[in-house]
Parts: sequence; structure tokens; C-alpha cells
Amino acid sequence: MAEALSSDAPAFERVRARIEAATSAWAAGLTLAEIRDSFEAFLADGESAPEVTRTPLARAGLPACAFDAPGGDAARVLLYCHGGGFQIGSIRSHAGLMARLAAASGMRVIGFDYRLAPEHRFPAAHDDVFAIYRAMLEAGETPLALVGDSAGGALALGTVMRARDAGLALPKALVLLSPWLDLTLGGESYSALADRDIFSRPEQLKAMARTYLGRNHTPADPAASPVLGDLSGLPPMLVHAGGHDITLDDSHLLARRAVEQGGRVEVEVFPGMCHHFQVFAELPEAAASLSRIGDFLRGL
Repeated sequence: MAEALSSDAPAFERVRARIEAATSAWAAGLTLAEIRDSFEAFLADGESAPEVTRTPLARAGLPACAFDAPGGDAARVLLYCHGGGFQIGSIRSHAGLMARLAAASGMRVIGFDYRLAPEHRFPAAHDDVFAIYRAMLEAGETPLALVGDSAGGALALGTVMRARDAGLALPKALVLLSPWLDLTLGGESYSALADRDIFSRPEQLKAMARTYLGRNHTPADPAASPVLGDLSGLPPMLVHAGGHDITLDDSHLLARRAVEQGGRVEVEVFPGMCHHFQVFAELPEAAASLSRIGDFLRGL
């Protein structure tokens, strides 16, 4: 495990103020539709990479978007799974992050809108990501890597595990940003860092897990919590997490279990950073994280 850079206090305090203002509004009785709109606007307020071209697409019948940076190689494709606790998030909310990832990697990044809970409970989101992955393989558009943040990390990892079990071609790598991989919230970080993570709370994630899984599924099901499943035969993984991220122990558990089963996992922890801090472009740590991820991807 490597540790990186300390936080830039002024930038971090600006992010903290933005988060507090947004989450206070969400807790003030907004409907889910209003929260979704607010979340999109909240993340869209951050800086992006304006020189990156955005092209609307469709994949497996779902809305998608390609992000291409100047001089990038559109034949080298990354499939991005956005986070949001399986209930919120979209192409729009993560467009800035995907654009910056395209610029850092020099590759085409494809993001998409999967079905959200509670309208569409487990395994709807997992099925959507797998359908897109299979459709890309059939079209000769095999992703070089799958990338996901938070709940999107579970979707990315679960999709590669499902592809392995189906005998499909696998990507060369997985990149996970503050992945939420254990819906049982079994790690100590869920309690130990509950007061330090400025973006996520354990009770929030518990509620999101219940909403997504419904009454007919358990969070201990490896199909929902992929870190609890068979991790053998997977491509190398790069994981970036924050030191104050309540899901931090999921990253360490993934590394331990995958390595025990013959895999390769590199976990880098950014001290003082919150859950999926890379969505905040104003943080120096976000730029550093994406730069290192870009270097990793360029080496594939």
C-alpha cells in the first residue's frame, strides 16, 4: 500500500463547504427526483476538461456518452461505471470526472446511465453493466479497462467476475475509486471514519443498500458485494481511496482476498481525503490520483 500527498487545506475547505450546503439541502425533505437533479448539478459545478469532446451514444439500449481528449486514441476504450449508491448519479453528474480521465489516459471513456433503485432494484444495475460490456465485446469494442467509483466500483468488479464466469474476454485491468464493494458494511472503517468522511455516512449507505436490494436479497450475496465472492482469474487492479473514506476497508479487503487467490492489486491511499474525492476537480489530490491512473492505463 502506498500513501500519497497531504491535503491542500484551502481547496479542501471549499469542497467541505460545497458538500455541507448540498447535503443540508438533500436532508431538508427533497424528493428522490429532486435529490438526483441536485446531485447532478452539484457535481457538474466542479471543473472539468472543456477541450474534451463529448459524443452521445447508445449501448445495449441505454444512453451513453463518449469522451475523447485531443490527441487521444479512440480505439483504446475505457468503460466507466458511475457511483451514487445505486440510486443517484448519471452521465451528467460524472461528466467532468470522465472528461478528466479521458485527458489523463489519452483514451476514449464511455459512460452510461444504468437503471436506478428503487424503481429498478438489484440486480438491474448489474445486469445493465454486463449487457453493455457484452454488447461492446460483440461489436469489437472490448474495453481496455473497466473503471468505477463507489457503487460503480462494485458494478465494474462484478461485471468482470461475471464475464470471467461466462467465459468472455476480460479487460486488461480494473481501476476502482473509493469502491463500495461490501454492502454488509463489515469493515471497521464504516464506524472508525464515520465522523471524518465529509461526504458519506454509514447510515446513508445502509439505507441505499436496503433500497437497492429490497426484501428478497441479502447484502452478503457476492453478486451484490463482489469482494465477498471468487476473486480468482481477474485482471490486475489499481485502487485509489481516501484516508478518511468510510469504505476504505473494502479496498484493503479486496487486496487481501484477491492476492490470496493469485491476483494483483495495488491500493493507494490519499491521506485526509473523503469518499470518491476524485469527483472534486479543485482538489490537488484528485489531479494527482487521475495523473497516476492515467500513467497506469497508458502502460497497458
